[in-house]
Amino acid sequence: MSSSEHAVSADGTSIGYERFGGGRPLILVGGALRSPVATRSLAERLAGCLTVFVYDRRGRGGSGDTPQYAVDREIEDLGALIAEAGGTAAVYGHSSGAGLALRAAAHGLPITGIVLHDVPFAPDVSSRKEALELDDSIQALVAEQRLEEAVELFLASMELPTEVARHLSQDPQLTTIAHTIPYDFAVLDDSDSSFEALAARVDLPALVLSSTTSPEWTASMGRRIAEALPNGRHVLVESKEPIITPDEIAPVLEEFVTRDAVGSSG
Repeated sequence: MSSSEHAVSADGTSIGYERFGGGRPLILVGGALRSPVATRSLAERLAGCLTVFVYDRRGRGGSGDTPQYAVDREIEDLGALIAEAGGTAAVYGHSSGAGLALRAAAHGLPITGIVLHDVPFAPDVSSRKEALELDDSIQALVAEQRLEEAVELFLASMELPTEVARHLSQDPQLTTIAHTIPYDFAVLDDSDSSFEALAARVDLPALVLSSTTSPEWTASMGRRIAEALPNGRHVLVESKEPIITPDEIAPVLEEFVTRDAVGSSG
């Protein structure tokens, strides 16, 4: 069972979320074009031992937005969720959601521990340049309301087959939130402060996850981030599917939140 609620962020924006289960709090932060539906099954799997919060990041689903986007507003959104959780919480982020979790922890939010899963920071200068060019192209398409093309271009950049990217770009659930894709690029832009510098500021229990079916570059990035975190460790989760399943990842999260990310209440 879950309950649907709203938190109010610092700028007054309403953030929709669902709460599952009971126990120590864990907030799940999704990546680009991800709705809570994508993480609900994981929340349900964890609900037997944890209180799990699944929310719509700003500009998506049941959450509001403001005309001028800033990463700091998304950090404040997460802060509002932590307040709803009782004042402290562990945070799990996937893809760009992991980048947001890292930034929130570096910002000093009352997080008891973070789990970063497949963080797609650009591994080198060439990759950063490609990401900036892709972001510019998607922003131009969004500005022209060519939302299907924006979604297709983004999905193609993730190396999805052309036919699959084109098919998914017709999904109104994705085109409705296409304008938020640049938000994810902003979260992952480490040109002002490298991800190593961010990680060095996070003196919390930290787990960096990759799966055996993750692309090698994301596993390599995971190891680099874990090394930069003062209390970080990298774990390679055994997976039999192209996308790691809730049954495969849930035990890792359960152990981390109940044993390591206990905070002041532990």
